[in-house]
Amino acid sequence: MGKIVIPFGSQHVALPEPISFLFETQNEIITKVEAHIGYVHRGIEKAAITKFEYNQLPYLTARVCGLCSITHAGAVVHGLEKLMNVEVNKRIDYLRMLVVELDRIHSHMLANGHVAEVVGYENLFMQTFRAREDVMDILERITGNRVQYDYQVIGGVSRDIDLEIVEFAKKKLKKLKENVLKVMDFNDSDYTFGLKTKGVGVISKEMAAKYNVAGPIARASGLETDARVEFDYLPFEEVGYKMQLRREGDVWARNMVRFDEVLNSIEMCENILDNLPEGEYKVKVKGRPNGETVVRVEAPRGECFYYLKGSNKKVMDRVRIRVPTYANIPILKKLFLGAKYSDAQAIVLSFDPCMSCTAR
Repeated sequence: MGKIVIPFGSQHVALPEPISFLFETQNEIITKVEAHIGYVHRGIEKAAITKFEYNQLPYLTARVCGLCSITHAGAVVHGLEKLMNVEVNKRIDYLRMLVVELDRIHSHMLANGHVAEVVGYENLFMQTFRAREDVMDILERITGNRVQYDYQVIGGVSRDIDLEIVEFAKKKLKKLKENVLKVMDFNDSDYTFGLKTKGVGVISKEMAAKYNVAGPIARASGLETDARVEFDYLPFEEVGYKMQLRREGDVWARNMVRFDEVLNSIEMCENILDNLPEGEYKVKVKGRPNGETVVRVEAPRGECFYYLKGSNKKVMDRVRIRVPTYANIPILKKLFLGAKYSDAQAIVLSFDPCMSCTAR
């Protein structure tokens, strides 16, 4: 059969994100690929230095992404606190870690559910999303919102949690863990699911290092990288952080490493709830941001980079954001070459791409 050119996106049933791939195929094998991004550029960086004051930036950057809004707000809060010499207490650190890890759990569950859907497992997709509801309930009870949380603020968090919320969260986490183990076992043991995901879209450890791959994509290939331990912005190791690695580097491994991380995040959240330090949930803040700094945090999809520059004014001089999906697109293009077109959906969804973050 001759060459056939197939457009994939910018809005596709498997990928409702504003990114476009143009595949050239021969005998169902992808021989050439073009990727186009930037369909929905929202100008958030420009707005951050023209329309909004520094103390409004956590609310603005939370809108970079609906899924990891806590991470984006947290990154800019850490940067602003560095520029303003603000020191917070351990209770605030623990409350921040709690919501960050809950954020990671619901994001990973969504990603794995989508992979199940595109390889033909509609029921597994629904089971995964149903299990995810427990973590959404916890976040709503803690922050007051289900999607845009606006929890991290300069000097602390927007509200404290009481014993009733602690008990509610612990019950939900216990139920969540039981359901995660069930869907994880299916992902791990089902023969047909394995046929559609094992050995598909393989990234070796050397390739992951060469292309500077980020987040669970890198760790599924055995590359030891995680901003939670590489950069000292929150005491994750105190509450039981363990780096989760797989070696296979395929679609299946990327799903499994996310489940591994969900289980570790549940353990960390339980430890936080059992050992929450005493103290205020917000400290007094004085002054304005002055100087420049870099903040690197681990979003659910990988390392998220923020550069901030201020000169003792209400409005910042520069806000620069680099998100993990942007870092992972080059290796994604490489993987498509030589792959079956029928595997393209599983490969791209196993990357958990977010164009909302990328076209910020």
